[in-house]
Amino acid sequence: MLGSVNSKARPYSAQHHQQPLCTHKHQIGALLLVATTVFFTKLLDRSSLPCSFTPADPVTASRSSVHVTNGGDLLWPHRGYGPVVDLKIYVYDEREIDGLKALMSGRDGAIDSTSCLKGQWGTQVKIHRLLQESRFRTRKKEEADLFFVPAYAKCVRMMGGLNDIEINQTYVKVLSQMPYFRRSGGRDHIFVFPSGAGAHLFRSWAKFINRSIILTPEGDRTDKKDTSAFNTWKDIIIPGNVDDGMTTNGATLVRPLPLSKRKYLANYLGRAQGKAGRLKLIELSKKFPDKLESPELKFSGPDKLGKIDYFEHLRNAKFCLAPRGESSWTLRFYESFFVVSLSLSLSLCTCVYIYIYYTSTVEIIFSGSATGVRPSDIIG
Repeated sequence: MLGSVNSKARPYSAQHHQQPLCTHKHQIGALLLVATTVFFTKLLDRSSLPCSFTPADPVTASRSSVHVTNGGDLLWPHRGYGPVVDLKIYVYDEREIDGLKALMSGRDGAIDSTSCLKGQWGTQVKIHRLLQESRFRTRKKEEADLFFVPAYAKCVRMMGGLNDIEINQTYVKVLSQMPYFRRSGGRDHIFVFPSGAGAHLFRSWAKFINRSIILTPEGDRTDKKDTSAFNTWKDIIIPGNVDDGMTTNGATLVRPLPLSKRKYLANYLGRAQGKAGRLKLIELSKKFPDKLESPELKFSGPDKLGKIDYFEHLRNAKFCLAPRGESSWTLRFYESFFVVSLSLSLSLCTCVYIYIYYTSTVEIIFSGSATGVRPSDIIG
């Protein structure tokens, strides 16, 4: 049988004998061809250089393009696009593509973009608005380097504007109307997915936008999924949306407290969501109420903290705990930056990112190092 391990090799008879395909003459001829090609290439390179060529000064000369020195070496531009960025981004308008408006305001167009600007997913609106006002924006598709596709799908889904099936169908419908997307296979198109679900919010992402650039706060969304939608070669991690009242220059909603005036050793301010680690913190806060603040908050109603109340509680502890929820990322990691002074965050490492798993072990990740401790060691 063909390919069987037990089959024996049969000797070729004289009539089956063939001359080898590559003889010594062929090898010598190939080497001569390579040597000749290299010689004439160098000869042409030198003859093409201008006689009065002066090498580019790496300090004073413009480095926005590649230069060739007298020695034939390439002098590459500065990191990125040189001292002057020459980049053009086309931002799709919701009126030019059927279905795009539904991804931004729901099937009935009843969801206002201002509503989607609030909360941790507000980056989907902020990035869109920034690009609309950017000096790099172009209104000519033919001269664009990149294309931005605005969509507030997470917000629209949360507010009942579209369900998962409708989101998937609408994305497919929108992409089918983009000739420039088809031209590049989507490689120069940018999508924002501002939640832990990432591009999985678009169920058919792997088929349609697997080559596109994805902006998302979650780089390893593999739990509950077969694969991660994040690709380190092309996608970008972005922070979640922190309220403008805390990030503005000047007076903010809440000012940081000195470390000595903070009431609690640690706090966790979030919903339990049935997660064992979060439920454990709520239980520990009842056992050590003077050291750990962890109220059982709700998404709405009297058990939900207001914007200012939330940051006033957040600043009142030395450590901000961020136990894992539906995914590994959490907005509290970024929010904690704005309730400590810069000197404290640098010298005392007050901002701590903590993952609490389903065991009694807490893994504290801070400044790139990890130390395993028990919750009882933190609480007292």
